[in-house]
Order: sequence, then C-alpha cells, then structure tokens
Amino acid sequence: MSPDASGSGYPEWTFSGEAANHHYLVPAVLRSLPDEQGLRLLDIGCGNGALSARLAQAGMKVTGIDFTLSGIDRARGSFPDLEFAAHDITEPLPSALRGQFQVVVSAEVIEHLFLPRVLFARATEALVPGGTLIVTTPYHGYWKNLAIALTGRFDGHWVVGSDYGHIKFFSRRTLEAMARECGFEPVRLIRAGRIPPLAATMVMTARLRTG
Repeated sequence: MSPDASGSGYPEWTFSGEAANHHYLVPAVLRSLPDEQGLRLLDIGCGNGALSARLAQAGMKVTGIDFTLSGIDRARGSFPDLEFAAHDITEPLPSALRGQFQVVVSAEVIEHLFLPRVLFARATEALVPGGTLIVTTPYHGYWKNLAIALTGRFDGHWVVGSDYGHIKFFSRRTLEAMARECGFEPVRLIRAGRIPPLAATMVMTARLRTG
C-alpha cells in the first residue's frame, strides 16, 4: 500500500495477492479460527482481499470491509465470489452488517488507528452474542524492544517516514487490557514470526461478553 498518487491523501493499494508477512500471519490466523465450518465472518480492514480469500478457503462465509476504494476494487476483481464493501470503521456499521457474524477478524489494522477502540466497537456491532474476535498486531515486549535497541534498529523499526504507518505499539498486556475494557474476554494469544520472545506479530482470540 502506498499514498494515493492522485493527491487525495488517502493510501492506495498498488498490488494484488498476499503481502510479505502472510507466510507467518495467515497460518496463525487460521489456527485461531473456530472449528465449525460455514460460520459468517467479517474481515475488518480486508485491504486487497487476500486474507479474506484464505479465510473463505478455510470454510468461512466471508464479508470484507475496508475504507480504501482501491483495496475494495482489487478485492472484488481478484475474488468476485466474495462480498466486499467500502466502509470507514470510525463510523458505525450499516444495519445490514450488524449482529450477523459469528467471527470477526482484523489483521494488522489496530496499530494504524488513532482511536483503536473503534475496532472493538465495530466488532461488537457485527458479532452475535458470544461471538469470536481475532485481532493481530505486531508484537512488542521487553526482550524484543531490548534487542531492537541494542542492535541500533529503532529507526528502521519505527519507519517514521512511512505515511499511514504504525502509530500504536501493543504488548500482550495492553492489547488484552483494551479488549477487556471494550467488552471482550481474551481466551488465547499466540505469537508468529521468529522465536516467541522476538515474535513479529501476535494473534489474540477473544469472546464478546454477554450480559
């Protein structure tokens, strides 16, 4: 994804197919899915639809949403059998998407949000009572941050020159605390990419609390 060359200021998807991190991210997400086949799943921040397609191949009935029109256009072109819609998650979901899904997945999205709690708000709107939320985000922990500092790689890690880059940096504790604050109960967290203390990402599974 890159800034929109038209000058609109919004990012534009410039490629179709899987991203470089999908080789470790996708297996971790698939491991976190419920065992049941045929569940309705909402992919929040679906981008060009590559992950949505893998989720559909795993037996889910997938709808993907993203605020970038270029991403939705590529998703529809690449995967015409799946349902995609343009939607900005800072706004409430349309009525057609409310309370319709047993699973919500949002992969590598929350770290880009000025207001990360809106992700949990949209998931709450989308899910049936007791539904499952799967969130992935780059992992940050003591040993990884120490290794980055000792090797002088903070500039490369933070990538401050990247428009629409990462602005929130979660540890397991902070991600699970935000989930609980927003009405979810974390039930599992796995790390993916490299050895666990230096993991590239983490995948949290949480249940929407009822009552």
